[in-house]
Amino acid sequence: MPAGTEFIKHEFDEAIAIQETICQCGESLAKSHPVAAVRKQLQTALKTDRRHLEKLRTFGRPLGATGKREEVAEGLSALAEETSRKAGEEASEAYEAQAVLLNLKRKQQDSADAVIKIARETGDKDLRDATTQMRKEIKSGADELGKSLADFAVRIATA
Repeated sequence: MPAGTEFIKHEFDEAIAIQETICQCGESLAKSHPVAAVRKQLQTALKTDRRHLEKLRTFGRPLGATGKREEVAEGLSALAEETSRKAGEEASEAYEAQAVLLNLKRKQQDSADAVIKIARETGDKDLRDATTQMRKEIKSGADELGKSLADFAVRIATA
């Protein structure tokens, strides 16, 4: 595992790769999810998700971060892509895909905490402020997605 600036680049590569996956899977689920309210929720979230991706790319660019997929990002992305592909087959598959998308968003939320601390330590106020705002938006979106996932679970279980 790299250290110093190389570690920060690695973190941005991973965050960009995960965010790309969030956008791709969110877009796919927004088309195939069997619950109209969730499709709408995902379409709305996609606007914020895309904005976050652009911010991550902007802050990662000076470090040379492009979204290179290493082990963690590759594994999570492969799982997300597989589950979102199957999401249109039946409700339980859509449930799994939504749960994986929620997991990705929670991963980004956790990563944002680390980036905020790194930005504070290095004195990068712009990065700190942008990431703090991003973390708030990710948390809010993940909480909403989690609530709709719980409602979906009840719907499937009582069908």
